Amino acid sequence: MSKTWRDGAAVVATLTFDVDAEAPVLAHGRGHAAHASTMSHQAYGPDVGVPRILDLLDDLGVPATFFVPGWVAESRPGLAAGIVERGHEVAHHSYSHRPPTTLPPGAEDADFARAMDVFAAQGIEISGHRAANWEATARTAELVAEYGLLYDSSLMGDDRPYRVSTARGPVTELPVHWSLDDWEQYAFLPAPHVGSIIESPRKVLEMWTDELDAMAEYGCLFNLTNHPFLSGRPSRAVALRRLIEHGLARGDVRFLRCRDVARQSNDDPALPTRQPLDTSNRLDAFPESTPDPAAGD
Repeated sequence: MSKTWRDGAAVVATLTFDVDAEAPVLAHGRGHAAHASTMSHQAYGPDVGVPRILDLLDDLGVPATFFVPGWVAESRPGLAAGIVERGHEVAHHSYSHRPPTTLPPGAEDADFARAMDVFAAQGIEISGHRAANWEATARTAELVAEYGLLYDSSLMGDDRPYRVSTARGPVTELPVHWSLDDWEQYAFLPAPHVGSIIESPRKVLEMWTDELDAMAEYGCLFNLTNHPFLSGRPSRAVALRRLIEHGLARGDVRFLRCRDVARQSNDDPALPTRQPLDTSNRLDAFPESTPDPAAGD
């Protein structure tokens, strides 16, 4: 009998950490490099948050996946290798953290390749990819397949793994969602503006615990996205610990690296294929761009 991707677990949990550091701020404009406060806010992630999170994961004995932009890995030699040495996975998160949907033709390919070159030079095995801001294009999954990676984790078409067809072969998708992202809960930065709400970790813990329990009822993938510059802060790290402890206490939650979930998913013959809607000839009713409401009629 063939194994399913959950392999007997009620829910599979992937703890993922996007180690963006300064890259998403610089993606808004290189002029932000002169803003010392903003840059220190982002540097907190790799400098303080990552070590704190690695210690937390060691204490609880659970693996995780760290999505690292190539620029961050290149700027901090030893960061990616140090994560791998602790038993975790490092995955591709672009080179420059510029969303693919904002790039001119050909630039997504170049950015993707540049990150792969960085990881190859550092001897880091790369099995998966996550687009910056989750803003994948129709080309993104094809690039993942071209480079022989096991999975992508940028889309939201299900709450279980699924396959995406590309001209270079199928790609396993480990879907994400805004409700399981700490950015929507904790991100605050005046300039560039990336968010303006700082929620209580108690509320976030309740929301994520409820989702984990509900996903166990439905047999889902609990794909949690955290950012070390956000969830590495003390009270938020404590909330994350309590969430993981809740999952471990249930006894039916399996914590895996994304790479391992992708491998199990690839062995599951029942994994569905979700085809993106072909809109190429069905856009005549829609405008080229959304009018700015402030501009009037």
